[in-house]
Amino acid sequence: MGASRQTLTIEIVVATGFLLLAALGFRRSLWLVAVAIIGHGVFDSVHHLFIENPGVPIWWPGFCLGFDGILGGWVALCLVRRSNPPLYSSD
Repeated sequence: MGASRQTLTIEIVVATGFLLLAALGFRRSLWLVAVAIIGHGVFDSVHHLFIENPGVPIWWPGFCLGFDGILGGWVALCLVRRSNPPLYSSD
């Protein structure tokens, strides 16, 4: 963190929102987990428009969007595959 206590408070509130969405997803629907992961990446990519924090490295938004986008997409793909069993079996 390279900013004020107010910035830290905003960061904690936003992080808590993503944490609650993911926790709710584990209890209700794993689709919420996928959405929370992708949403976090998107949020980090536009973070600078809402929260001024000079402690965030310049490369972080792109890295986070890429990582969270891939991870969230993988979780979504796993959910789609789980809900659509194969049409044939090799057994």
